[in-house]
Amino acid sequence: MTAGSVLPAACAVAAAALFPLVVRDPYFVHAAIMVLLFAYLATSWNILGGLAGQHSFGHSAFFGIGAYVSTILFIYYHVPPLVGMAVGGVVASVISIGIGYPCFKLKGPYFALATLAFTEIFRIVVTSTEQIGGIDLKGAAGILIPLQPGKSLLNFQFSGKTSYYYLILVMLLAILFVYRWMERSRWGLYLAAIRDNEDAARSIGISATRYKMIALAVSAFFGATAGTFYAQLLLYIEPALFSSAFSIEILLIAVVGGAGTLLGPFLGALILTPISELTRTYLGGGYAGVQLIIYGAVLVAVMMFAPQGLIVPLKRGWRLLAERRP
Repeated sequence: MTAGSVLPAACAVAAAALFPLVVRDPYFVHAAIMVLLFAYLATSWNILGGLAGQHSFGHSAFFGIGAYVSTILFIYYHVPPLVGMAVGGVVASVISIGIGYPCFKLKGPYFALATLAFTEIFRIVVTSTEQIGGIDLKGAAGILIPLQPGKSLLNFQFSGKTSYYYLILVMLLAILFVYRWMERSRWGLYLAAIRDNEDAARSIGISATRYKMIALAVSAFFGATAGTFYAQLLLYIEPALFSSAFSIEILLIAVVGGAGTLLGPFLGALILTPISELTRTYLGGGYAGVQLIIYGAVLVAVMMFAPQGLIVPLKRGWRLLAERRP
């Protein structure tokens, strides 16, 4: 990180840390939690879609896997969600390898459509399964997560929204650190070569499939941990977590903000997530897809005026401002 980018990054972190101390309204704190959660999800997608250039439409599958695995472990085997989060992440990574092996044989739109198909398969299976191996999945009804008598970090259950806010803020900073480290590592160089020209990368000895699988496994792990957080935040999970619309929402946030950049997903979440929250609040359930229409309009505008994402003109403006300082 250059000296010119340290100041805005430090200001952003300080503002985020002070937000729940200044804004006390639970609704706005919850909205801020959702902004950070979607920034986290979009960053996890960005590891695969931004660094490796593999635009997957199946990220909600890993999100749902993490939510269901940690919830089942918590309810039936009394495994704390903090531990279940790690287990769910590992399970999602293993499953992602099984998904990635056949999907990475496809290129372009065929890869995206294949990941979309796998997501729909997961959603249909979970929706139609009432019980498996003595574990009651409740099918389309979803699972309610019981409250525990003691509030603790181990159970991911707190008395107020502020604790959830700081937890997801720490998680977001952690994944941004991992993304930055991967971007600057040898893996990042290989993934950038694969993203720019996979055939050329193969010709110089880079195992494209291997490094894409690594990116997918890491992306799936963090996507699943977000699922555990979401499950404990709402204390309820349902098959809609696997929906393709949710995957598209995650992808759009990263693309609008700037795929392949460190802060692009956060910027996209900062713009698009409040739109989603406001439409749900003021338009109700009868207009469930209106945020996707707005997302589409924003995406068209971004593709026309900032095809690399909104983070690029913002960086350019900040650089010009810094150059004009006395």
